[in-house]
Amino acid sequence: MTKFFWRIWFKLTGWKVNGTFPSEIKKMILLVAPHTSWKDILVGLATRSKLKIYKAKFLGKKELFDGPFGWYFRWLGGVPVDRHSKHGMVEQVVEMYNNNEEFIIALSPEGTRKKVDKLRTGFYHIAKQANVPIVMVGFDFSKKEIILSQTFYVSDDEEADFKKIIDFYAPIKGCHPHLGLAHLKND
Repeated sequence: MTKFFWRIWFKLTGWKVNGTFPSEIKKMILLVAPHTSWKDILVGLATRSKLKIYKAKFLGKKELFDGPFGWYFRWLGGVPVDRHSKHGMVEQVVEMYNNNEEFIIALSPEGTRKKVDKLRTGFYHIAKQANVPIVMVGFDFSKKEIILSQTFYVSDDEEADFKKIIDFYAPIKGCHPHLGLAHLKND
């Protein structure tokens, strides 16, 4: 039923996908940006269905899953992380990669919908420690386009890797373009 709903949603809203999802890879990070609005979750859920990434997950604070809607967040693909654990979030997620044959998680490099001065680094350390590739996914609201990058593994040159990431996202206009990542690009 939900697959049908999202197929209709794509038709009615006019969104399209630019790029190919590497479905043969069973463990990866989907780095999704710019994250500027609650509407990103709709585009994300629709994209997950359209690209048949049914097992893709997202992280949420443990407290969300303890309440009456915990079942709903799990059903959507949420994975709880304990922000107060003696093991940091990076270590918790790396352990999830190590304990699963298939594990795809979508993360926002900003960590918030607000304008940021720099990207968070947790996703980068997760990719490095778990030895999983990253696929960058951009939601361009100005073109109604979901843009997929080529798969890449982080290197030993963190500065060059972050430049590559920012170069990919800088031209992409989120729902609220002034909250995007263009200001982080310095040529």
